[in-house]
Amino acid sequence: MKRLSIYALLLALAPVLLTSCGDFLEEYSTDQRYCENVDDLEALMIGEGFLGFRKGAIYGQGTMSKSELESTNDQSLYFPWIHVVDDDAEAFLVDYVTEDVGTPYYMLGKLANWNEDPFSSIQNIQWEDKDWTKLYKHIGALNSIIFQAQEITGKDTRTEKVTLLKHVSGEAHFLRAFYYFYLANAYGMPYSEATANTDFCVPLKVSEVIEDKHFKRASCKEVYNQIWADLEAAEKELNGYTPDFTLRVGIGAVKAFKSRVALYMERYQDAIDATDAFKELGYKLTDLRQHDAANSFSNRNSVETIFTTGTYNASFIFINDSTGSWNGDDNRACSFKASSSLMDNFKPTDLRREFFFRNSSKNKAPLPNKYFPQPDDYNFQDMASDIFTLRYAEVLLNRAEALAMLNQTEQARATLQQLREKRLTDAQLADIPTDNEKLVEFIRTERRMELCFEGHRWFDLRRYAVNSRYPLAEDFAITHPAYSYDAVSNTYYHIGDYRLGAFKYDQAAWMMPIPSATITFNEGTLTNLLRQTRTIIKN
Repeated sequence: MKRLSIYALLLALAPVLLTSCGDFLEEYSTDQRYCENVDDLEALMIGEGFLGFRKGAIYGQGTMSKSELESTNDQSLYFPWIHVVDDDAEAFLVDYVTEDVGTPYYMLGKLANWNEDPFSSIQNIQWEDKDWTKLYKHIGALNSIIFQAQEITGKDTRTEKVTLLKHVSGEAHFLRAFYYFYLANAYGMPYSEATANTDFCVPLKVSEVIEDKHFKRASCKEVYNQIWADLEAAEKELNGYTPDFTLRVGIGAVKAFKSRVALYMERYQDAIDATDAFKELGYKLTDLRQHDAANSFSNRNSVETIFTTGTYNASFIFINDSTGSWNGDDNRACSFKASSSLMDNFKPTDLRREFFFRNSSKNKAPLPNKYFPQPDDYNFQDMASDIFTLRYAEVLLNRAEALAMLNQTEQARATLQQLREKRLTDAQLADIPTDNEKLVEFIRTERRMELCFEGHRWFDLRRYAVNSRYPLAEDFAITHPAYSYDAVSNTYYHIGDYRLGAFKYDQAAWMMPIPSATITFNEGTLTNLLRQTRTIIKN
């Protein structure tokens, strides 16, 4: 067995982009040189551990070319499909855009409709999902950082260097858990304690060495146990540490994410224990009753933001219907909007309708708007990710759900009321159910409204489907409207619906297929479930 440099540590799980950390890794194939001190490790962490941030103004409906979707650079989009596959979004179609333009609807439409061949355009142009590649690339670097942190421990005994080493190692453990969580929920089965030992997940690699073998899926139990172990390690290494800015990982991020993972594993007391730390950490809720609508609801510097990494995808997916009359994109849309199924949940007194959304210029369609200081300022420097962000509102929702699941009804209601009184003009404790099953459903709806378009809903629906106490109904389904274009009237008309059945009956469509290139490289040791052919259910 050979020990390779960090960028060869992806085990043939994905193609590798080779980049350098300073000038101390000049060869990449069989060279055995490593970062020599904690400053080198921190530089590597900053360069390879965190996700990049894409920015740029939107001047038309064509925001997603094949080359952009297949990009593996640090500023590319991650999981652009996650906002359109659940019941919070639906197609937004006005006027006509030629099918050779890479619009969100043309490029993500088959994903949104759970097609058997999801990664292809409306013209059947194949594009390859690169999220798998990118996250395993980050994990490969993190594996090396964790190993090398152990190797250099004790070599520099200066207090500030010992502390920095602990923080870098803690961040690496946290980020490895973070990325495996997203891989597991994108490409694997949802976690069910009853079947986790046999349910398939994603390949698990946490060693810094390369093995001469093909890789196969680990079980959900194995992957989640590793996620939990990494969070436990991060908790020890980052104990008492809060960074100066939210682009770095501190104890708050570890505790918040631990409470999320505990919910997915139905370890409800662990979720409560993790949220206990926030009594002393100083995070707050933004009070929408006093918030200025001209300002972004949430950003890197918000009192709610605990941690964020990566870009803001929604600006490239939910496009305004007037991006510029000069190029003809005025009263034209070929993208997505918030669904009526989501919007119907907001009462007139719920301020989230005003602060979480904006209406499109021409058709007044609801578009996500949580992170913009101004509607079209896509270069906003303090923008947080809409997928890879932890904020205090989620902590309260995690705690409320865990309390309810343990039949601590009054504590759950009181916790949820802390959130609602900052979101509604007339929030009353009496409005929150006391019946346990109704309370859990109420919390799930609050979670849907509060965390919409932050990468939660699709993953939440998956875990609800296998929840041991209150699973989704067997007839649960998501429907997305299907449209046909009439050239004479220049309008789209509703011709039926695409339908995603309950997880029990439609499992393959509730997870993304592993990229075909990875399956080919591993010579059949990695496989996907066969996705059903999706047809329109006529009106």
